[in-house]
Amino acid sequence: MVKHIVKRQGHTEAFDERKLYGSIYSACFSVRQPSATAELLAEKVVEDVKKWLEPKTEVTSSDIQRIAYRHLNVYHEDAAWMYKHHRNID
Repeated sequence: MVKHIVKRQGHTEAFDERKLYGSIYSACFSVRQPSATAELLAEKVVEDVKKWLEPKTEVTSSDIQRIAYRHLNVYHEDAAWMYKHHRNID
């Protein structure tokens, strides 16, 4: 499993699946998915990303965002769009 996530500012931190789960859940909830559906989708995407991370020792936060987006897009296109663009929406 990956040990280090290189953040945008250049520092590293350990992978925290709770952060990924929270952002996926929020994206699903933002497109009016019921809480139970948002939870299920967030769990699926986190598991998919963890499998992708297994052989890696270091990745960027952008890598994780890109892979999470790809997986969420398979399950729910609108939620994936919201996840990908959440920083650009005010």
